[in-house]
This record gives sequence, structure tokens and C-alpha cells, in this order.
Amino acid sequence: MKVAILGGTGVFGSRLARLLARDGHALILASRRGGGALAEELGAATIALDRDGDLAPLFAMQPDILIDAAGPFQAYAEPRVARACIAARVPYLDLSDDAGFCQSVIALDADAKAAGVGVLTGVSSVPALSSAAVAELSAGMTRIEAIDSAILPGNRAPRGRSVMEAILAQVGRPVRLWLGGAWENRPGWSDPRTYRLPGGIRRRGWLIGAPDLALFPDAYGTRTVVFRAGLELPIMGISLAILSHIRRFIPLPVPVGPLQLVAGWLEGFGTDKGGMSVNVTGRDGAGWVKRTWRLVAEAGDGPFIPATPARALLRQGLPAPGARAALNDVPLDRIVAAMEDLAVRTERDEERITPLFETVVDGFAALPDAVRESHQTIAVTRLEGQGRVTRGKGLWPRLIAAVMRFPPAGEDIPVTVIKTRTERGETWERRFGRHVFRSHLAAENGAMTERFGLITFTLGLTARDGGLEFPVTGARLGPLKLPRALLPVSEARETAPDGRFRFDVTLRAPLTGQFIIRYEGHLAPVE
Repeated sequence: MKVAILGGTGVFGSRLARLLARDGHALILASRRGGGALAEELGAATIALDRDGDLAPLFAMQPDILIDAAGPFQAYAEPRVARACIAARVPYLDLSDDAGFCQSVIALDADAKAAGVGVLTGVSSVPALSSAAVAELSAGMTRIEAIDSAILPGNRAPRGRSVMEAILAQVGRPVRLWLGGAWENRPGWSDPRTYRLPGGIRRRGWLIGAPDLALFPDAYGTRTVVFRAGLELPIMGISLAILSHIRRFIPLPVPVGPLQLVAGWLEGFGTDKGGMSVNVTGRDGAGWVKRTWRLVAEAGDGPFIPATPARALLRQGLPAPGARAALNDVPLDRIVAAMEDLAVRTERDEERITPLFETVVDGFAALPDAVRESHQTIAVTRLEGQGRVTRGKGLWPRLIAAVMRFPPAGEDIPVTVIKTRTERGETWERRFGRHVFRSHLAAENGAMTERFGLITFTLGLTARDGGLEFPVTGARLGPLKLPRALLPVSEARETAPDGRFRFDVTLRAPLTGQFIIRYEGHLAPVE
């Protein structure tokens, strides 16, 4: 097959060219400077052109298919190359990792079908490889609760300017997530999580945009989709996290050139090992389960991974007419087979899941349905309703309320609670109107703890009289245990007298017993 590759000498385009040359395809390498030494090495034809310029000379070379590997796809206002391919009746693939660009290509479906041309976008690590992993992992599931993916390159992997631009453009900017059954905006390069790769490798990943975020909710009927990327050196990941925090308030421009220079100085550190993790949480015949597929590429072969889905696809033949994202177009085993000549290892495992509260509360099964269901957090639980907040007076209660970041007083306040399962327990984000406060719950020594900043409370969870009570039975500041006299008095209860979940929490100050706050209301799961 004669394959034209736009950006054929770039970081990913050159890897794709090498893989396709091994499979015996005739290549046309198109870039601003032509194919150069790579074209000579691979015996490829070459042409110098800009993807934003006139593509007619390339089509005159009569390729059987054109693959756009130029990037950064975030920078392209519209899919002009895909349009040109449809007009020239040349099948088209791209290695896009940008949700907006993928959706703009999908919008060409009617034109592509009318021309009888196959047009596929996202034939790369995302969404082609990630969706193949999701399809494999979700087999036999009756419900998919969450999909969580991450790409975690090694520090010695090549970093082209387009890759740097794609990452930096999202730092501190809103990333649109499907979280608990509703859309949320979260800052790019925030909310880190640790992922495990084959060989005992652990890497941190931060939220970032990907086509999966836009495409997977409808494709798989899941309630949550998140995607993260990471950098091997902690100093680089943390620096971007600090920049993300600053850019939420100050729209600082990011000079790509100087940052690329700094990244080059650090290139000698770290390793050439990079990887990918995809996990799917859902229900099968035996209950709740989280299944994970992982990949690690060694010996510098990580940058080949985004090219393997296109290699596997061409082994199947040309794409069918129409424009669409590459979701499940190539099975996982065929993509893995396209890595056969690379230093790649994969693994798969699964973990049975029991909700946190179910492991701690005696009599959990006897609680009212609405109360019990509010604590069935398998991945992300989202509850919405209304509430009322009453605040105490006096300096001491106000000081405590400020430290704990409790909401101001108000009536008929919209309330949203988002509970997220973590490795150590659950994170609760409570929103009363625009005010947000968070806590982290975990099971410790058979009891439930709830941490607000540096203060951790021990809760004596008790199922009693058709409800769940949350009395405070202990506390510590950091590692230091606090005396009982410094404990707040908590009267917290969850009930469902009319079948609707209701909460009622009253807190009184330690030492004085002064009233601090009462927040009460009702919540229901988001369907």
C-alpha cells in the first residue's frame, strides 16, 4: 500500500514510518523540509509541503491513504486535511489526541460517506488504543461505572515542540470531565493520582484533555471518564501543577521555547521507560470489579506506541466509508501484535470492590435504601439537592468555621456532593451554592476517620433507628492525638423517613460547647 505521512519526519510520524516500512508499505514522507535522511534510509518518496498549504502535489503522487501525524491538533481550527482527502477521494487517518479536533472530523461523516471515503480520527494511543483496552476489560460487565486512563512517558522520551505545546496549552485551563453522571470543568494538570506500570513502576498523573473524555460517556454508557498524563521526574510534574494553580487566577502566557530548553537540560535524568494504564470499574455477575490493563515500553520504544494502532489498522485494510473516531476499530490483541518488534510488556489484573462504608458500618445492610445507596461509592457518586445552613455567633465558633471552611448561612441553597473513591478511602467534595469544602474519609483500625486539612476525626459510625449517626469519638492534629476536651460535639445523622435521603449535621465547639454550624437538607443521586 502506498502511504503518505504528513509530519513524516516528526517524533511520532517518523516512528510510524519505520513501522510501516517494516510491513512493506511504500511511503511518501511529507514535511516542511521533505523526508531528508529518514526517507533515504527507508527508501521512501518525499515531498516538501506545509499541511496548511496546497496539498494537490501530494495527491498527485496517488497515495492509497494519507495519515496526518503533524500536530499539534489542538492548534488546528478546522480539519482541512481531512476535507481535502474527502474531496480527492483519498482515505484519511490521523493521530489526533485532541477531543475538539476529533469531533470536528466526525462532523464530516455525511461528506465522507457521499464520497465513499474512509476517514478515521484518533488512530493513536487515544482513543484507538484506550478504547480497545476498554472493550477488552468491560467484556461481561452489565454496567460500566468509570473509565480511568493515563499516559506516563519516560523522561528520556523525545519531546517535540508540538507535544510540549499540546500539554502546556491545557495547564491551568478548564478540562471538561464527565464525573458522576454530569459534566464538570476541572483545571488542567490538577488532581494527581498514582498509577502502577509493569515492573513495579509507579508514576503520578494529572488531569488533562483527551478525546476519551468527550467520546467515552456515550460510547460506553459510563458515569465517569477521567484521563491523566504524567512526567517521570517529580520536579517537572510538580512545577506544572504550580503553574496550573497560578494560571487559574492569572492568565500567564507560557513560553514554549524556554521550557523546552529546560526539559532538554533534564533529559539525562530519569529513564527511557514509559507506559499507559487503562482501568474500567463496573459490575459483572460476581459484583463490583475494577479491571486494569497496563503497558510499559522500554529501550526508548515509548514514542512508537501512538503509531501502533495505525499500523494494526492498515494490516486490516482501508477504513470503511464515513468519518468517525477510532473507537474499537482494531481489537486490543491486534494492536498488541503490532508491537511485536518493540520492547513492550503488558499485563492485566482485576480487583473486587466493596464500598468503604459497607466495610466499617455494622448493620449497613439494614439501613434505608436511600441512605445505603448514597454510600455505594464504587468510583464517583454524585448527589444533588437543597439545603439550609445556620451559623453560630461569637469569635470562637466563627474561627473554627473559618478553619474548617464551612459554608455561610443561607436558605434553599443548591447542594452537590461528589464522593470519589481513592486508594485510601473516599474524598468528599461538598458544594453549598458556590462554596466548596472537602474532606477525606478512610478506614483505620476498623473505624472511620475523616480528615479536614491537618485535623483528622475518628467517627463512631452507628446504624440506629433507621438512620446512620456520625458522632466524633477522637481526633488528632497531624500525628498528635488531641485530648477529649478538645473534641467538637457532633450530632450528625442521615435518614430517609419518606424514602428521600436527608442529612442533618450540627457541630458545637470544644471547651465552650458553643454552636458552630448546622447544615441540613436532602439529596438524590444524579441519574
